[in-house]
Amino acid sequence: MNEKVGNIFRRTIFFENPVIVQILGICSTLAVTNKLLNTLIMCIGLTMTTSLSSLSVSLMRRMIPRKVRMIVEVFSIAFYVIIFDLFLKAYLPEISVALGPYVGLIITNCIVMGRTEAYALANSPMMSFLDGLGSGLGYSLILLIVATIREILGFGSLFGFRIFGENFVNWTIMVMPASAFFVLAVILWIFKAMMIKKR
Repeated sequence: MNEKVGNIFRRTIFFENPVIVQILGICSTLAVTNKLLNTLIMCIGLTMTTSLSSLSVSLMRRMIPRKVRMIVEVFSIAFYVIIFDLFLKAYLPEISVALGPYVGLIITNCIVMGRTEAYALANSPMMSFLDGLGSGLGYSLILLIVATIREILGFGSLFGFRIFGENFVNWTIMVMPASAFFVLAVILWIFKAMMIKKR
């Protein structure tokens, strides 16, 4: 049965958020959130891949033999990741170098594979596209919050533009991956507390 569009986005962005509820995509949360621009590019890549691969798998779902469905899913995901990676190398080479292997690792990201396997194989193309889009936006919401906090405290800047004066002392620990654990834990605690209170 098709869900309403609003319900899909509420479910995927808040109630089934891949990062804070399903605890998926943690590697990239830790690795690429020290600068907001890099994080934004990574979020665009993952959201594009999740929504388009879900759409593709849903369109092919009646033709895919069950025994080879995961191979087809991986091929579909890899196709969009390669396009995104080539785009970065051609037009944003500095960001491509900064993100390093993490763009390629979108292929193995649990969020992307999970949405194609759990949702796209059983739902219509449009619903699958929206589910993938919502999951990508839910992932992006958390990563951008983490990146904003880390860049402000770690570099005293936002999108590379300095927002504090010369007297501000950068928190070196916020540039290191370990700080993402602490920031994510606080965000997770706040979201969980809000959800429990709402119930």
